[in-house]
Amino acid sequence: MKILIIEDEKPIAKLIEMNLGAANYETQIYYDGAEAAEALQQNHSYDLALLDVMLPGMDGFELLEIMKGYEIPVIFLTAKDDLFSKVQGLKGGAEDYIVKPFEVLELLVRIEKVLERSNRMSSVVRVLNMEINFEEHTVRQDGREVLLKPMEFNLLAVLAKNKNIAISREKLLKLVWGVDFVGETRTVDVHIGQLRKKLGLSDHIKTVSKMGYRLEE
Repeated sequence: MKILIIEDEKPIAKLIEMNLGAANYETQIYYDGAEAAEALQQNHSYDLALLDVMLPGMDGFELLEIMKGYEIPVIFLTAKDDLFSKVQGLKGGAEDYIVKPFEVLELLVRIEKVLERSNRMSSVVRVLNMEINFEEHTVRQDGREVLLKPMEFNLLAVLAKNKNIAISREKLLKLVWGVDFVGETRTVDVHIGQLRKKLGLSDHIKTVSKMGYRLEE
């Protein structure tokens, strides 16, 4: 998956680049809207664009029209939080509109959802010695299928899609069990224990002190 980042604030652009790289995405950064538009004439083979609204050279709304011509899905990532801008962006064809500041995990989840909607997300994720197939709902380790319960599979999927990123127990509860789940974070700990045991991941599913867990590759 190749993602275009058009953001004039270099620290933010580099932070996004670093986290997308950790999640196994390839990235390209442009800090100027006009420069990005010119570069797209030569190469527009991107699966997604993260686009600021307020840019030098050409603003994000103008760039959105260019992206639509190349059939590149767009997520606005901007400090403009007024209703008019949100409506303009979404009605103009953007897939999502995220207001700064943002959580990296939320950004990754929203990217994943847009890629799924646009049929650009692979149905198979490979991490360590595992192959996770989301269409078949199966996990194979060194070619051998390992049977997991539904919530164990869903938990592993979240960890794998966000590998090398620490995720709090509260976030895991929300992502795996849903916003309406009534329970304690101990539920996460129990399921993590099962994944470690069934898949031999004690050295790879790391406990992040006073926070949650991280799947390390």
